[in-house]
Amino acid sequence: MVLRRYLRKNEIMESLFNFTLEELQTTLSLSKNFVAKQVWNWLYCCGVKSFDEMTNISKQLRQKLVEQYSIKRPFILKDLTSIDGTRKWLVKLNDGEKIEIVYIPEEDRGTLCISTQAGCGMGCRFCSTGSQGLTRNLEVFEIVWEIILARDCLDEWKNISKGIGNGRKITNIVLMGMGEPLNNYDNVVKALKIINDENGMAFSNRRITLSTCGIAPKIYDLARDIKINLAISLHAATDEIRKKIMPIAESFSIDEIMKACSVYAKSTNYRRITFEYIMIKDINDSIAEAEKLVKLVKKYNVPAKFNLIPFNYWVGCTFKEPSDIKKIMRFAAYITNARYPCPIRLSKGGDIMAACGQLKTSTRDF
Repeated sequence: MVLRRYLRKNEIMESLFNFTLEELQTTLSLSKNFVAKQVWNWLYCCGVKSFDEMTNISKQLRQKLVEQYSIKRPFILKDLTSIDGTRKWLVKLNDGEKIEIVYIPEEDRGTLCISTQAGCGMGCRFCSTGSQGLTRNLEVFEIVWEIILARDCLDEWKNISKGIGNGRKITNIVLMGMGEPLNNYDNVVKALKIINDENGMAFSNRRITLSTCGIAPKIYDLARDIKINLAISLHAATDEIRKKIMPIAESFSIDEIMKACSVYAKSTNYRRITFEYIMIKDINDSIAEAEKLVKLVKKYNVPAKFNLIPFNYWVGCTFKEPSDIKKIMRFAAYITNARYPCPIRLSKGGDIMAACGQLKTSTRDF
């Protein structure tokens, strides 16, 4: 019902990117499954932009698709490339809302960071996106669009059949862009099933990571519905400190989140859960906090990995960037010595506002 209202408001045909493979067969009234797979292949393995390019399906079906459905992409307002190779797209959706997508190339992988909402309602005090508030959830096709658009811009369609590390540019998908994924649960899970489908994009569960502020009840749902990598934006070892930087801490305690993580880890055969930890000067960067983090994951028997991320300052934020890299290294060493991986993630794309916590669209130039 929400989607129908959205479509009527914007007077566009429904996007074919809104359907799973099974739904596609039913929606198009196809008696033979292989025809649905042919359409699916054109969409997700070939990246066609016109139904006329679907040369192995009947003219009658192509005409139906032209008259009733769309495979158009969103409009790119800005396409920025950082000095470190990171690329960011500012994208305008059908109703005028804007989202950001970030591609981060590295030696052994290429990570695409996608958004799940326009804006974000979580209000984390270290995050620029959170300061702008939530406009709306993204629809299923809009989440899928982000990968389609990135493949277009990176000329990736010719590389998707290649193995990881042998020319394929996008190897990993992370839901760490604008928005809280678990507050758009149904659309996110459905989009992930499209992204994960072996007949199309075929991103394995181990190459998809969802990051959440800690909506504890939805973590249990995720354990039931799809087994992807889970990352928790923790950023503190105690509720006292967490409440100073993350409003969500007033709704869900660390105890509730860790109990949900324990269940989730069990559902994935004890795959490591990543705990993201923004290092903020004089707030959460002491060795005492590192000690508490180790005790926390041991208490709940959660297989853990920590990502330490030095805070990236943005105009208007009252927090300070850590000034002593040695202090961060000592923090990381303590956790590593406790036998939990703890890399220091030096954020990329800072010069184009694509670094961790910096995503924020501006309408001044449009």
